[in-house]
Amino acid sequence: MANSRSARKRIRSSERKHIRNRAVKSAVRTKVIKARHALLEEGGTAGETELHAAIRALDRAAEKGVLHRNNVRRRKSRLATMASRLSNVAEGAEGAALRSAAAGGAKGRSAKQPARSAAAKSAAKPAGKAPAARATAAKAAAPKAAAPAEPATKAAKTK
Repeated sequence: MANSRSARKRIRSSERKHIRNRAVKSAVRTKVIKARHALLEEGGTAGETELHAAIRALDRAAEKGVLHRNNVRRRKSRLATMASRLSNVAEGAEGAALRSAAAGGAKGRSAKQPARSAAAKSAAKPAGKAPAARATAAKAAAPKAAAPAEPATKAAKTK
């Protein structure tokens, strides 16, 4: 616990700021997510309005000091890049795949990093429980075979 009155006051004020900052961060996150979803939906001006709302919320958070200005710049840049990529995507039969790639790929993977194939995944993973079963069988057999050999070696050392 704090020892001085000023330290106790500092704790109270930092708690108030923490609550306010948490609310601002949550609001910014919500607006950014809404903007991303609106941009991914095809057609309409909702994407542009949500994008401007998200950028404005990010700027206000930076102005208040809740988020670092470079963090805000990076987030705004990513949103703007996503919006420009999606606006340049040709609509057509493969429009959904192109939109997904323009938005950053499936399941959050970036377009720069190709997804690993199923063969590469299975080769990278261990073979499961089969080696463990073989190892326990070998351990169970080893003491039986080693038990008679140990006294012979001890007897040889004593002679």
